[in-house]
Amino acid sequence: MADPIRMRIARDGDVATVKVLMPHPMETGLRKDPITEQIVPMHFIQRVVATLNGTPVLDANWSRSVSKNPFLEFRVRPARAGDVVAIAWEDNRGESARAEAVIK
Repeated sequence: MADPIRMRIARDGDVATVKVLMPHPMETGLRKDPITEQIVPMHFIQRVVATLNGTPVLDANWSRSVSKNPFLEFRVRPARAGDVVAIAWEDNRGESARAEAVIK
């Protein structure tokens, strides 16, 4: 994917709220191209993994029913300034993306 994952983290005490925007077409395989009338092939994120300092905190299996450019929000605890949150996804075509952010 050409567009990078965007992530924002807000910390309140020892809880961090992580907001993630993942640019991806998320095609279901059910839509027709309006010009060619051909079915647009499936292309969707199937796995999302988030870590806090290398320790998994979220592991999600998605399907084709998630909307285009999915937004994900989750909380992690304990969160301290300087901790690193990473998020990675892989889609059904083997494409992937990864991003990291440091908690302030």
